[in-house]
Amino acid sequence: GKHTVNLDKKVADMTVKPFTLEMGIRFELHVTISGKKINTSEIPELLIPEDWIKDKLELNFYKSEQGGGGEVENVNYDKQSRTAVITFLRPG
Repeated sequence: GKHTVNLDKKVADMTVKPFTLEMGIRFELHVTISGKKINTSEIPELLIPEDWIKDKLELNFYKSEQGGGGEVENVNYDKQSRTAVITFLRPG
């Protein structure tokens, strides 16, 4: 709908319109699971800093519905081999 907004003694008429957000990057990981560590391989080469990739891996495995989940102690990412080892605080 239409809205009127007061900004510093000025009135602005606005119209709300829906828009579509761009989807993030989706990729598949190959995983080997042990009691406290998860080995991932075939991580795609993305044009983002390595720290961002490590953060994305940590967030993915922190979520209990995906990848086993739990509080992450460390992410050891090797860009050259496209692998990572995610270590959890507690086995499970």
